[in-house]
Amino acid sequence: MTGTHLDHRRSRRQLFRSLAGQGPVRRPPWSGDDFLDRCTRCEACLTACPEGVLFTGDGGYPEIRFVDDGCTLCGECVAVCDAGVFDTARPAFPWHAAIESPCLALADIHCQTCQDACEWQAIRFVPTLGRPPQPEIDTDACTGCGACLALCPNDAIRLTGSEEARERTTQ
Repeated sequence: MTGTHLDHRRSRRQLFRSLAGQGPVRRPPWSGDDFLDRCTRCEACLTACPEGVLFTGDGGYPEIRFVDDGCTLCGECVAVCDAGVFDTARPAFPWHAAIESPCLALADIHCQTCQDACEWQAIRFVPTLGRPPQPEIDTDACTGCGACLALCPNDAIRLTGSEEARERTTQ
């Protein structure tokens, strides 16, 4: 299948996913643009993941979903992969967290769930006179692990960054 035809299919798949209310396909940590070419779909990484954030996605390829938990970057998926699809020399994820308007703290309601969930202390709340502390994300410290996303009570966090470019090449 030619690259242009494959790119068209990937774009179409993402369009249908977004129309169905699904976000972009996200691959396991430390995976790159060659993930679909190298992954054998053996499911060893899915079984090894202690957080249970890896799922079987379209075509039997692993996807990461931050529904109930985030990725602790433990490396168990890397340790069991015989196909060598992971490269721990690169950043774990090409995205980072961003706070959106439904954030309770931005609506003057005390909530710091995302800060409590962030193991890397990338989210902090800045005291503000006359209102609850406001969230700030240190994008350099954010690993994109999704722990804050999974626990946000108002779904006010999205993952952003270079994922748009990556999703076009890894679906």
